[in-house]
Amino acid sequence: MKSTTQPTTLTSASYEELVREMLVRLGEDPEREGLKRTPERVAKAYQFLTRGYSEDPEALLRKALFTVTYDEMVIVKDVEMFSLCEHHMLPFFGKVHVAYIPNGKVIGLSKIPRLIDVFARRLQVQERLTMQIAECIQQAIAPEGVGVVVEARHLCMMMRGVEKQHSAAVTSSMLGAFRNEENTRQEFLSLIRARNGNNGS
Repeated sequence: MKSTTQPTTLTSASYEELVREMLVRLGEDPEREGLKRTPERVAKAYQFLTRGYSEDPEALLRKALFTVTYDEMVIVKDVEMFSLCEHHMLPFFGKVHVAYIPNGKVIGLSKIPRLIDVFARRLQVQERLTMQIAECIQQAIAPEGVGVVVEARHLCMMMRGVEKQHSAAVTSSMLGAFRNEENTRQEFLSLIRARNGNNGS
């Protein structure tokens, strides 16, 4: 039978002590002036960067659902996103574009960027992040369809490995009308490509 218990830490050391040991293993002197408070800073930074684990995305949306007789596409685009790759714990960052077609209910516009942040502030892969945003909106308001596109640059590609500084990864999740209707999907994609009233041509 598969265990459902949460994994436990392998050591009783504090987060700060683990960071200090990492500095030593890297060949650094954790007592030198610039590094004395680094363990404390790193602990606080990771607490902030992974705060999404302690937030409930469904509860967030439930606080901002409104009954509206509107059945045209709602788009929130160019939402800045910062996350940590779960493979190397290095940042990836970029833009998220979200669209949905209401079916009696809409989400308060300010909650879409907050929803993105909840999922982004966890150890992630871009593909899962994209799906989680779309599926959460689908479950919250059962719209006619949801479309999510994420464009991101990954420091694990830019700083290490292939070292391709100008590479970007694009992922999408299309549900309902956005998956089944070509015209709906193309309208969404053309609108998020538009910049300053034109398509960049």
